[in-house]
Amino acid sequence: MPSAPPEHLRVLIANERADRLERVATIVAGLGHKVIARELEVTEVGQVTREERPDVALVGLGTSSEHALERISQIVHEAACPVITLLEARDSAFVHEAAKRGVFAYITDTDTEQLEGAIDIVLHRFAEYHNLEGAFGRRAVIEQAKGILMARHAIDQDAAFQMLRTHSQHSGRKLVDIAEAIVDSHLLLLPPLPVQTQASLNGETGTVEAAVPA
Repeated sequence: MPSAPPEHLRVLIANERADRLERVATIVAGLGHKVIARELEVTEVGQVTREERPDVALVGLGTSSEHALERISQIVHEAACPVITLLEARDSAFVHEAAKRGVFAYITDTDTEQLEGAIDIVLHRFAEYHNLEGAFGRRAVIEQAKGILMARHAIDQDAAFQMLRTHSQHSGRKLVDIAEAIVDSHLLLLPPLPVQTQASLNGETGTVEAAVPA
């Protein structure tokens, strides 16, 4: 189950329009959250996001849709936090472009109740996404480790998985940690790629391939 969102969030607000920015900041503060940054300039959003690491970002569609989309792109690139875009009126074209850049939700009104609900929803969605992404990553590592053990010991995948599980139980370490250690050590033990060098034999230059036995 996804973890519950924190009660007090650190929120970044970005909007070209100062009046809209201040209105949203007032609503966010009224919800008990902390506004860590209020940005009007597109060029500053990336740096501020990188330095402040917000829990959630609220990006308003101001006078330029291109600038709003650039803000979204910078925030998504710099911080692992969900982005909500705030619209004064429904704009399907903008929402489509914003979604391609990583927006998790949008709302067309910024009253307190709706904004609070949007924040709760987007945080749960984001937590679910990361939980799912992490599960896929753990599964991939375990499959890699099983393949290494199968090749090394000439066993099938069930026996390889049993080896992982037994070692996990005896060592008290998580199964995925055991799998990661096997994959990492296997990569270190792989022979280097053949290196081509130039050699001169009897006045003739030839290519010599240095082979390292497996």
